[in-house]
Amino acid sequence: MSQERLYQVLLAPQVSEKSTRIAEKYEQVVFKVTTDATKPEIKAAVEMLFKVQVESVQVINMKGKQKRFGRTVGRRKDWKKAFVCLKPGQEINFAAGE
Repeated sequence: MSQERLYQVLLAPQVSEKSTRIAEKYEQVVFKVTTDATKPEIKAAVEMLFKVQVESVQVINMKGKQKRFGRTVGRRKDWKKAFVCLKPGQEINFAAGE
């Protein structure tokens, strides 16, 4: 896996009430990833970017919502969500820049 590919795998952290609860309870972090990303790529990208040790990765394909634009019915793009389980004692702090 090239470094350029690993930089493109993670799109954004998924910050919500549910992801915050999961982070506190199970030491997992939730990311929005590219739709063609694999579990080994996600694991390598998180370890390289955040300098943490990853225990496991679970992936969910999320279906895009249906939206109406006047009379026409459209659809948002499908996307992929990754739950990254960190080893005990590891932590990713997204508010470190503040």
